[in-house]
Amino acid sequence: MNKRFFNTTRIILLSFLAVILLGSLLLSLPVSTQSGEGVPYVDALFTATTATCVTGLVTVPTFSTWSIFGQVVILVLIQVGGLGVITVMTGFMLALKKRMGLSDRLLIQDAFNLNTLSGLAAFVKKVILGTLLVECAGALLYMCVFIPEYGAAGIWYGVFHSVSAFCNAGIDLLSENSLSAYACNPLVNFTTSALVILGGLGFVVWWDLLRVLKEFPKKKFRTFRFLTLHSKIALTLTAVLLFGGTAAFLLLEYNNPGTMGNLSLFGKLQTAFFQSMTTRTAGFFTLPQQELTDASAVLSVVLMFIGGSPVGTAGGVKTVTLAVLLAATVSTVKNKDHTALFGRRISTDSLRKAVGVVCISFAVLLTATVALSAVTEAAFLDVLYETASAIGTVGLTRNLTPFLNTAGKMIIICSMYLGRVGHISLALAFNRKKYNENIVKEPTEDISVG
Repeated sequence: MNKRFFNTTRIILLSFLAVILLGSLLLSLPVSTQSGEGVPYVDALFTATTATCVTGLVTVPTFSTWSIFGQVVILVLIQVGGLGVITVMTGFMLALKKRMGLSDRLLIQDAFNLNTLSGLAAFVKKVILGTLLVECAGALLYMCVFIPEYGAAGIWYGVFHSVSAFCNAGIDLLSENSLSAYACNPLVNFTTSALVILGGLGFVVWWDLLRVLKEFPKKKFRTFRFLTLHSKIALTLTAVLLFGGTAAFLLLEYNNPGTMGNLSLFGKLQTAFFQSMTTRTAGFFTLPQQELTDASAVLSVVLMFIGGSPVGTAGGVKTVTLAVLLAATVSTVKNKDHTALFGRRISTDSLRKAVGVVCISFAVLLTATVALSAVTEAAFLDVLYETASAIGTVGLTRNLTPFLNTAGKMIIICSMYLGRVGHISLALAFNRKKYNENIVKEPTEDISVG
């Protein structure tokens, strides 16, 4: 196998692991907790993992367990995990005016799954600057709500929740019920949704949209036409899943007194949209997840498995992957010899990669679900919800996480780690050229499928 492939992959995987272990050590210190007595190491490790993997599942209440020092550690882990360890390291290197070597460029290329080595320094700078600008804007909007309610502490709450939302972490400092108290607050709903969606769309889509708007100022109503195929797919699937999910949750939960049944129509629309948005790897919630109907819970699992878009802060198998598989299915039904989207053919390598990512992700989900079912007596739907949330780096739970035993916590820790770095390593594995083009190929034989 290619030596460079193993080196870059190992660095990316181990960098996340190193940050998690360092964060767990800091969070296990007595100074990290409000009580000053520390927490069991498994809970510190769980919290460090959920923050670095931008998931949001917690075994201990964030708002009442961690001191300001502990909260700062968690915030740093979220930011590093959301941007990616390699991106943060490269940003520091560029800030110190150090030049990027070939190995550094290869790491950035692999971390973002890009197809070129050119312009990577500028790309990293734009990613970091764009992230900080969006997070600052989100923090200011949050402060408009939190400062009048919490005083000076509202400034910290605004910053923390803005970073947590943009990085799709979903960890909050307000209560055990996340943003339920703001279920019908338009400003909190808008700010959270905007940050989560922007983070989930991916940085590549950002720059593509800005490029088109800059190059075609007189054709803004035809912007979509000039976008790259990747951006068209990401934007289209994101819109379909967001609004389709909103309609489905509104229908399924409309009369459910445990969720939105007692809200006004506008409140129901807000909570339905928020549920559709947050299941795409955000982790915040305004509806009690354990009160959802079984149909809504299953729909949430599907959305969590899909996740956001590539080269962003979201998890899941990604929208573009789903689009490729759906297009391939349609092509098969129509008996076409190729797969196309928006008038462009999809390469065989992209199709193979999509199949591989989905199949292996499903296998990991199945394995984690069976393992967690073996060590807990919780209902199957609650277990499936938990594992899908962990692997999709979502952070939603049907009130199972706080009651996990040590074995269950370790299973979810491994699931969160695989969910954050597994898709990166899969992308690298399937994005390589054949290692030997001159090998003797196996003979072809038809088989019965379906």
